[in-house]
Amino acid sequence: PAPVCCPPAADGGIVAVISSSCMGQGDDTLGKLLMKGFVYALSQQEQLPRTVLLYNGGAFLSCEGSDSVEDLRELEAQGVEILTCGTCLNHYGLEGKLQVGGVTNMYEIAERMTGARLLVRP
Repeated sequence: PAPVCCPPAADGGIVAVISSSCMGQGDDTLGKLLMKGFVYALSQQEQLPRTVLLYNGGAFLSCEGSDSVEDLRELEAQGVEILTCGTCLNHYGLEGKLQVGGVTNMYEIAERMTGARLLVRP
């Protein structure tokens, strides 16, 4: 048989992509509870993501008033890069309310996602 050729694996590690403040569809109250649980569970994994990308409604999670700020800080303290979309912060009026991580743009989000070995999307 012919040898199988595989492209080299991307070396961007695991990237968690969070695009909503809710996990799943249906009841938003339940969805917010599930997302909080997911971010906490992510911080407890043996193999942590290299990066957490937060955009669209996910931008709320890294800002003042979010129940997930402490869990995201825990991830950051363990060396995980936390990046929130600046356009999203501006759109939702969250400028100056970021509590954890840094601000990024779509070029960097695209680069992190295309370079990831594995994308995790709750």
